[in-house]
Amino acid sequence: MRKLTATVFGVVTMIGLLSYPAATAEAQGRSYGRSYTRVDVDRVIRRAEDRSDIFKKTVDRQLDHSRLNGSRTEDRINAQVKQLENAIDDLRSEFNRRDRWMDTRVSVERVIRQSDEVNSIMRRSRFNPQVEREWDLLRSDLNTLANVYNLRPLRS
Repeated sequence: MRKLTATVFGVVTMIGLLSYPAATAEAQGRSYGRSYTRVDVDRVIRRAEDRSDIFKKTVDRQLDHSRLNGSRTEDRINAQVKQLENAIDDLRSEFNRRDRWMDTRVSVERVIRQSDEVNSIMRRSRFNPQVEREWDLLRSDLNTLANVYNLRPLRS
């Protein structure tokens, strides 16, 4: 009887130990009840990367046709938007190099920090509806990334 009990205990322990890494990996990919796959995260990063390019061009075009053209303010805004675009490009490169998508959390944190700067600019400045629309689309993707990696989202 002791031998049977010890064998059953050993089997149960082994099953528990073997399932732990799978449960941990699965939990890392969950955010607010949703599971994300590498393909899901890749799709969001790709979309954010494309939208950041469009956003940068749209902001630059509007500033070139505004009273801010040629000013230090224009240069600062363009620099912040460019830094965000670069951070997203760096995230894309880092994501492509990693086997596990959760390993890019630090890069996503950097993107979200830079996004906060741009979000502040967007909240206190007046831009045309096209710029606002492009930022809303990009911010939505950035908030999806924040959600995936359990980070604080950007305010509207």
